[in-house]
Amino acid sequence: MLDIKDFPIVYEENVRWGDMDAFNHVNNVVYFRYFECARIKYFEALGFSSNEGVGPILAETKCRFQKPLTYPDKIKICARATKLGTTSMVMEYAIFSPKVGVAAYGEGVVVSFNYKLNEKVPLPESVRKAVEQLEQKIV
Repeated sequence: MLDIKDFPIVYEENVRWGDMDAFNHVNNVVYFRYFECARIKYFEALGFSSNEGVGPILAETKCRFQKPLTYPDKIKICARATKLGTTSMVMEYAIFSPKVGVAAYGEGVVVSFNYKLNEKVPLPESVRKAVEQLEQKIV
C-alpha cells in the first residue's frame, strides 16, 4: 500500500481545467508531466543537474492509472528512489488526491548521462550520497 509519508519529495499542484480532455478527466499524458515535476524536485534536492556536463536523463517510464482526476483538485505528487545501480537509479512516483485517494503510481529509470560525450556514465558519488541522505537509508 502506498503511503505519502514514505516519499521524501512531495510536490503539490492544482489540477488545471486545461489538464482535462474530452472525456472530462485529466488526460493520460498529463500524469507523466506530474511525474516529471516531482522527478525534477527530487533532482534539485540531490543537486543533480547537467550544469557540469553530467546529469540525469530519463530512459524509461510507466504509469499505472488507478482513478481519474478531475478539475478542481489539489494533488500531491511524490517521488523516491527505490534502487541505485552503477549508472542508473529506479524512481517511484505516486499521485495522491483528497478526492479519490491514490490516482496513479509509476516508475522511471533515470540514467547518469554525460551530455558532452553523449554516453551514460557512473552515477556520481555525490549523487549516491545525496540519495542515501534524502531517503535516510541505503537503497
